[in-house]
Amino acid sequence: MSTKTTTAYGDSVDATTSTTSTGQGGGRLRWALADSWTMTRRELAHWARQPVAVLVGLVFPVMLLLMFTYLVGGGRGVDGDPTEYLVPGMLALTMAFGLESTMLAVTQDLGKGVIDRFRSMPMAPGAVLVGRSAADMLQSAAALAVMAGVGYAVGWRWHNGAAAALGAVGLLLLLRFAMLWVGIHLAMVAGRPELVQAVQILVWPVAFLSNVFATPASMPGWLGTVVEWNPMSATATAVRELFGNPGGATGSWAAEHAQLLAVLWPVAIIAVFFPLAVRKFARLDP
Repeated sequence: MSTKTTTAYGDSVDATTSTTSTGQGGGRLRWALADSWTMTRRELAHWARQPVAVLVGLVFPVMLLLMFTYLVGGGRGVDGDPTEYLVPGMLALTMAFGLESTMLAVTQDLGKGVIDRFRSMPMAPGAVLVGRSAADMLQSAAALAVMAGVGYAVGWRWHNGAAAALGAVGLLLLLRFAMLWVGIHLAMVAGRPELVQAVQILVWPVAFLSNVFATPASMPGWLGTVVEWNPMSATATAVRELFGNPGGATGSWAAEHAQLLAVLWPVAIIAVFFPLAVRKFARLDP
């Protein structure tokens, strides 16, 4: 059977409940997936109601790419076309930026009691978080498509075929998924929308202490070492290798094993912050 409730946003949400097979793992999984999809559709419905926010989220990384391509300059220390170095790095950077929209959505739901209402309904406990993350991943995939299109327009190309390119996209989305759970956890810790901006600043050191804009070889030795072990640098280097762009392996262990690190870093981040977010959600004050 299903029940329907209206949230503080005016959303009409169907919560599906099961009167049979509630003790069976397969039945619980089906209902959890159904509830998660319901929450995902709720988030997608907000896109139609807030098109400007969605558009800004897509345009902002494009503006950064164009600025560093034509005004500031990127790809310092690269042998070859700087644009082909810069664009994959910007794709990785895009996966770290934009978390504030997800964080704001979580804190707004907390502040308006929406999550409390969802928790009182007969739905899977993690469906709200899974729905939020699924909608964010769809928007991230759209942002990657837009960025790749703009990159192609300014001269970037990939050279290793479709399979390698899909592998690069997979690594980028894996990084986003990891960063997303960091954002969800920090949003619940912050609790209020006005604190999100302060928490979001924590992303900047990770984003800019990386090889997105310049090679580690062009930096002081100690700084280059820090940069090479940055999770974002691992993803950016691995993506460059898969796309066949300059600036891949540079001789250090971290650079030579960038594709391995581009998997291990996000998996480690998810292993830490996913259970923290789920636990924090479960312990929210009713």
